[in-house]
Amino acid sequence: MKKSSRVISFAVAVALIISSSAFGVLASDNSFKEKLQNITAKGLEFTIDSLLSAVARVLPDGDNIFDADKYDGGDCFFSGSGDFRDPSACVGQWSLGSSSASLVPDDYNEKTYYLGGYLMAENGFNNSVESVIDDMRVRAIAVDDSQVTAVFATIDCIGITNKDIRKIRKQLVEKAGDDYSFSGIIITSTHAHSGIDTEGLWTNVVKKAPKNIFKSLLRIGNLETGTDSDYMEFLYGKVSDAMLEACEKMEVGTMTFASKDISKKYFQNRNRPTNSSLITNLNRLVFTPDNADSTPTMIVNIAAHPDVAGMPTSDGQSSGRQISGDYIYYAGEIINESGYDFMFFNGAIAGIYMARGATNDGLDSTFDGRYCQSKRYGHEIGRMALALNLTVEQIEQDSILADQDTIAAESAIGGDKYTLWYEGWTPVLETDVSPCLNLRFSEVRIEVTNPLMRAVGKINLVSYDILKESGRYYFVTEIGYMQLGNDVKIALMPGEICQDLVVGGSSLTADGSFSGKPFSGKTIEQIFGEGTIAFGLANDAIGYVVPDNDYCLCGVFDHYQELISVGGKAASTLMAGYEALADEYLK
Repeated sequence: MKKSSRVISFAVAVALIISSSAFGVLASDNSFKEKLQNITAKGLEFTIDSLLSAVARVLPDGDNIFDADKYDGGDCFFSGSGDFRDPSACVGQWSLGSSSASLVPDDYNEKTYYLGGYLMAENGFNNSVESVIDDMRVRAIAVDDSQVTAVFATIDCIGITNKDIRKIRKQLVEKAGDDYSFSGIIITSTHAHSGIDTEGLWTNVVKKAPKNIFKSLLRIGNLETGTDSDYMEFLYGKVSDAMLEACEKMEVGTMTFASKDISKKYFQNRNRPTNSSLITNLNRLVFTPDNADSTPTMIVNIAAHPDVAGMPTSDGQSSGRQISGDYIYYAGEIINESGYDFMFFNGAIAGIYMARGATNDGLDSTFDGRYCQSKRYGHEIGRMALALNLTVEQIEQDSILADQDTIAAESAIGGDKYTLWYEGWTPVLETDVSPCLNLRFSEVRIEVTNPLMRAVGKINLVSYDILKESGRYYFVTEIGYMQLGNDVKIALMPGEICQDLVVGGSSLTADGSFSGKPFSGKTIEQIFGEGTIAFGLANDAIGYVVPDNDYCLCGVFDHYQELISVGGKAASTLMAGYEALADEYLK
C-alpha cells in the first residue's frame, strides 16, 4: 500500500506541477509537422488519460462527493429577477453603491501564504508570499432599478469556486437581514496570478497532495484543505462586508454605456492558435449619481490575463512571490485619480493575454520589476476607459490622460518605440441605459471527464462538491444572463472561456479543430445576439472551457489548458445550458 501510494502521489504531484505552470509549444505551420504533432498528441492523450484515470479510480470517494439523486440544489442559489421585463415598460430609477477593501491579511509577513498562479522552476517551485507590491482587493457594487436588486463583487485572485461563493452569499444574506432582497449575488475573480491562492492548487501542493493521497488510501485522519481555511474565512468576511457596504451606499442616478475596439495592439492569443477570434473591445458603464457631490462609478470590462506581475523570471525582474493586483490595480489607480470609483469584470480569457509592446513603449530599461509592465498596461487601459467619448483635443487638455511633461521625458527614452495611446483616437457614442435590470441564472451539471480533476477533487485540494451518478462524476456550476436596459447584454460565464465560444471562430469548425469535427453547440452571440458581452470566471472557477471538438488532454502542442479543465464535455454542456436558459427566459 505504501509503495502504491508513493507512485500515485508522484503521478498526481507531477501532473499538478505541470498544470499549475504556464507553458505551451507554438504550433508549426508545416502541414507534415502538424500531422505528426496530431498523432503524437493523440498518443500522449491516451497515455495521460489512462494513467490518471487509473489513479483516480484507486482513490476512494471523499466526504465532498454526494449521490446525485439526493442533490436538492444546495443553499444560496439565486435564480434571478423572475420573468423577463420589457425595458420600455420599466419606470423606475437606477440606484448604485460601490465599495472596496484590501484582502491582504495583516500577518502576511509573519505567516506563510501562497500565491495562486505559478509554481515553476524559476521560483524554485516556491510560491510563498515575500512582499506586497500594491494590493489584492475586492471591489463591489450594488445595483437596483426600483424593482430588482443585485450585488456584484470582483476579487483579485486566481479564481474562486462556487462552493466558496455560496459561503460568501450566505454571510451577506445573514448580515443584510430583512434590509435587502436580492435577485442575484454575483461574484467573479480577476484571475490575477499574483494574489493569495483561493483555489488550492498552489498552496503547498507538492507536500499536501502526497499527504492527502496517503490519508485517502488508508482512510486515516482528515484530508487537508487545498486553500488556507483561516484565510478563506477572512476573505468571506471581507467580501461580504464590502458587498453589504455597497448596498448601504446605493443612491439614485443615471447610467450610460460605451464600447470601443481598442485594437489588437493590446491583446494576444499566446498559446491557443486554433482559437481564431480575438475580442478587442473595451466596454464601459458609468453610473452618475443625481447628487453632484457624490462619486460616480466606472465599470470596465476587457478580456486579458492578469499574469505578468506574478510570473517568476530568471532575470531577477520577478520572484513570483509578491502580491499584486496586476494591471487591474493600475487601471483603477488612474480611474480613481480622475474622480471615479472603479469596478472591473474580466472577459473570456482562455489563451488571451496582455500585449504589452504598445504600453512598454521602449522603456524597459527604466523598469525596476516585472510589475512595471502591468502598471503601464493598466494605466493605459484606465486612460482609454476614461476617454472613450472624448476627442484628442479633450484628451490633451486633461493632465491625467496626457501629461505632456511625462510624454516628452518618456519619448526621449523610448525613441521610435514610444507610442501615444491616443494617436489617431476617435471617440465613440455614449448611450443612456434605461433603468431595467433583468437577471436569470441556472445550475448546470458538467461531467468531470478529466481524470486529474477527479483525483484533485477526491483528495480535497480544490473546494468542490461533486455529484456521483452511475460511476460518473459531475461538478455543479452556474450560468447566467444579465441585461441592462435594451441593449447591454451580458453572459455570466464560469471559468476561462475560449473566445470562439462567444463570437465564433475556427476551433468550432471541422477543419480548424483537433478532432476534425465541428462543434455541436451554438455560440453566445448566436444564442443571445450580436454584441453580447462575456464576463468570465463568474460565480465559479471551473478551469479552462474549450470546444469539445478541439479538446485534447495531451498537455503539449497548444493544449495545456485541457489539463486544468473539467473535461471534454464542458463547452457543449454550458452552451446547451445557455440555449435552454434563453428559450425559457427570452422567448
